[in-house]
Amino acid sequence: MATEVGTILSDYSYVWGRAMRSLFETFNNSSEGTLIVDRQAKVVWINEKYAAHFGFADPKIAIGLDCESVIPNSLMREVVETGKPILLDILETGHEPFVVTRLPLKDDNGAIIGAIGFALFGELKALTPLFSQYSRLQAELIAARHALAQTRRARYGLSNFVGTSPASMEVKRLARRAAQVDSPVLLLGETGTGKELIAHAIHSASAHADKPFVAVNVAAIPDSLLEVELFGAAAGAYTGADRKGRVGKFELAHGGTLFLDEIGDMPLSLQGKLLRVLQEKEFEPLGTNRVVVSNARIIAATSVALAELVAARRFRADLYYRLNVLTIQTPPLRKRTHDIAALSDMILDELAAHHHLDRPTLSEDALQLLREHAWPGNVRELRNTLERAVMFSERPCITADVLAPFVGDNIDGALCDPEFVREPAAAQDMDIDGASYEDAMRMFEKRFLRAALRSEDGCVSKAAARIGIGRATLYKKMAALGI
Repeated sequence: MATEVGTILSDYSYVWGRAMRSLFETFNNSSEGTLIVDRQAKVVWINEKYAAHFGFADPKIAIGLDCESVIPNSLMREVVETGKPILLDILETGHEPFVVTRLPLKDDNGAIIGAIGFALFGELKALTPLFSQYSRLQAELIAARHALAQTRRARYGLSNFVGTSPASMEVKRLARRAAQVDSPVLLLGETGTGKELIAHAIHSASAHADKPFVAVNVAAIPDSLLEVELFGAAAGAYTGADRKGRVGKFELAHGGTLFLDEIGDMPLSLQGKLLRVLQEKEFEPLGTNRVVVSNARIIAATSVALAELVAARRFRADLYYRLNVLTIQTPPLRKRTHDIAALSDMILDELAAHHHLDRPTLSEDALQLLREHAWPGNVRELRNTLERAVMFSERPCITADVLAPFVGDNIDGALCDPEFVREPAAAQDMDIDGASYEDAMRMFEKRFLRAALRSEDGCVSKAAARIGIGRATLYKKMAALGI
């Protein structure tokens, strides 16, 4: 008996036939109706339940009739003629509609010999749970997309660049001009002068304001990860890669704006790939041959002199000329002291709202103190100074004597102390006993950076510009070398 059963199950044709018959019986018994037509779309079989629904007391009466004369609005003829199934369709019957599915029938050579149809549900309310789940998932997807889109929208407009000084008005004029075209923009200026704010404002005023605004701080990302961050990667393209792969910022910014902050810190190895994207509007993610089109508008910013980096062969000249089309110089705060009162008012308004405090005022002598300071940290330093004064003062009016301890009390001021960068006497002569080449290079770099800082009285921004690297890069090197 076991041998006989094994023989039957090993017969492919028999098993396949039983499976098809079982599938047919399951659908026929569980559905509201079943219909089979031949190559001419004439009925060759209909079950009793379905026949009765359309007014046939005996199913045999319907045999040989055109499918449309048995079931008005039937599309079985279309399935026979095209050979294409029609899945999950609504069949109007004049009473309760049916949810139906229709499949072509083929012979062993693949020729169409007819079609079979099943009425899956006699009441649409049977699908209510499925439709409800679908609607819920759709709503969640729309909400997630909206939230994601909001994170990639520009947060500032030109009205956020506060100031009416000639220097500020010129920046706004150039930004409005830049918003009218799609050419690359290069923002130059010291740290804290509002370069990112201007980038947001240009995007907000452009024709692509409803498209993504994606920002990348080149100096904040390790060189080994920057290519993946910008261009994406296929699944498993590198050690630790996401198994689903990673979408790069260029692809995310398609149709919108990609803001590359501290572009001067981009390694030479990536500058060629960036140049190609600017020229060809396409790139290949890491580990794939897939070509991705990206029509993102590029706004780049730097606090270093790119022309000097080009001269030192640390920045590609062809990339520099490609980026240096619309150049906007954001002025340092010391060159627009006329704006300090308006900037201070804006900052105090924001601080009061953020910390839920009564909004303090500034006395005239306090404002004069602010105007006289050099502000090496620019607007960012001004905000820090005012926030500290607000936190420590309980007076409704901040006067010069309250403000004075906080003005100039910042990291740039600390680094301007000659004691901070004085070369230790013991380091004047280098002892190579037991030192490796790597140790020697580290010692040389440490002495070199100290000398650069010393030459600029300890000011990091000036020292970084002097040796042709970004301010953020110099800070990272100082931390690594213990300077």
